[in-house]
Amino acid sequence: MECIILAGGLGTRLRNTIGDYPKCMAEVNEKPFLQYILDYLQEQGCSSIILSLGYKHEIITDWLQQQKYSFTIDHVIEEEPLGTGGGIQLALKAAKENNVAVLNGDTMFRVDLRQQFDQHTQYHAETTLALKPMRQFERYGVVNCDTSGKVTSFEEKRYRDEGLINGGVYVIDRKAFLERELPVKFSFETDYLAKFVSEEKFHGFISDSYFIDIGIPEDYQKAQSDFKSNVQ
Repeated sequence: MECIILAGGLGTRLRNTIGDYPKCMAEVNEKPFLQYILDYLQEQGCSSIILSLGYKHEIITDWLQQQKYSFTIDHVIEEEPLGTGGGIQLALKAAKENNVAVLNGDTMFRVDLRQQFDQHTQYHAETTLALKPMRQFERYGVVNCDTSGKVTSFEEKRYRDEGLINGGVYVIDRKAFLERELPVKFSFETDYLAKFVSEEKFHGFISDSYFIDIGIPEDYQKAQSDFKSNVQ
């Protein structure tokens, strides 16, 4: 199982909390958030990882030299910000497997990756999105699926009583994705998912597993107590 972690974010909204550090290196109970993600991927049986790095990438690579995991860890570096899509595209060009998992370096969504891979191949999807059921929220947009799990549309952020959100864990058919000849810089969510959803090649994998996005100070603080309770 080959996995990509998007870890090039600046962490602008956390700057007053974590200082001048890459967002994935924000400390949660005295450990970089990235460490929790790597531990999770080891539990899931990941065999190799590619980190898509950008801002302050030396901090991450220096830290990695002191870590030991059962999988290989390589990285690619964005010389300038490429957007979520550009970062994924850069890393996929360095990948070896055809189906590759992609995760965000500032989000923990403890999905069963093997089950997500199985569903992805079963439906011959181009991209399979891990979807989290949520209640009473307004921070996230909603993903709509038909009864077979095929993604039919995306809706903008607004308050909702319930819905499925994009949890930021994907399994992507590398060959099909790279054949699209997308631009160097682009948004994965807007210029790929929303743009091509009508082609009916995206599937949703619903999981009610633990989910947290530390991109805002409130949820970063919530992670401190959550992870202390061993929910990770």
